[in-house]
Order: sequence, then C-alpha cells, then structure tokens
Amino acid sequence: MRKDRHLKQERPPEMRRWYLRVLMRFVHGYYALSRGMTIGVRAACFDDEGRVFLVRHSYLPGWHLPGGGLDRDETALEGLLRELREEGNLEATVPPTLVQVYYNRRTSRRDHVVFYRCDGVRQTLPKVPDLEIAASGFFALDALPDDTTPATRRRLGELAGSAAFDTYW
Repeated sequence: MRKDRHLKQERPPEMRRWYLRVLMRFVHGYYALSRGMTIGVRAACFDDEGRVFLVRHSYLPGWHLPGGGLDRDETALEGLLRELREEGNLEATVPPTLVQVYYNRRTSRRDHVVFYRCDGVRQTLPKVPDLEIAASGFFALDALPDDTTPATRRRLGELAGSAAFDTYW
C-alpha cells in the first residue's frame, strides 16, 4: 500500500447509525417542550472481583456507565434498577448507594444525573447487543477501554478517591 495514499478510516459502529443520532436529538427536543427538567440515573456497578460494568451505546461514541432517563411515576432507585436490567441484565445484590447528583449541562441546560454506586452486582445472563446497547462488559479499573468517556473516568476517579467530587457531569 502506498504511503501517500489517504486511507479511509472507518467510523466506529455507534457513529454509523445516523438515524439513531437524529432520533436522540428529536427525543431531547420533545423532552425540552414536554418537561421542565430532565433527570436520569447512572451507576458504577462493581462485581465481586472489583470490575466495573460499562456499556457502549449504538447512538453515542465511547464506553459509559449504565443508566438512562427516568420514566414518569418512577423513583430514581426504581429507574436505576430498571436500567441495569435493560442495559446489562444486572441484578443488585445489595442496595445501591447514592453518591451525588450532577448537573449535566452538556446534554441540556435542564438535565441532571443521579449517580449511584452498586457493589456486588451480578449479571443474570450475558447481554446480547440490541438497538440501544452495541456492547457491554466488566472491566478491571486499570484496563478500561481506550474510548471510555471522560465523564465515566471522572466518576470512577471520584469513587477511587483520586479526584474531588464535582457537581457537573
């Protein structure tokens, strides 16, 4: 192969699905009109070996902590447990610990994230990739995927005590 030839770099799988990115923009626009504020949940889920569970969405780049938006008439804890089941077939064996509530200004000026720590989680079945979750898995803290998102790394640093807790996601 010639060195002067520009190689076409293939886009990561989550960026190939343009229609999902458009759909997410539409959903956020709908929420802006129908709700005064949006609130979601995320969790750092650790198994008995101390590994953290991460997901890669089909519509966003990078690896993230599992979680999502709350539904109407749903508590933060109920929403968290639902998201853990949906995104990873995860089951909390001990009650999750509330860590912090963050303002997520990167998503919108009205979005907040309730962050939990879940220890001793177990996966009831391997997660099969679907329309929302392209990949998932448990990772040692010193062997996170290269494209783990900066926010995920900050949250894990806060939990490890290597970074001060912030108020922004």
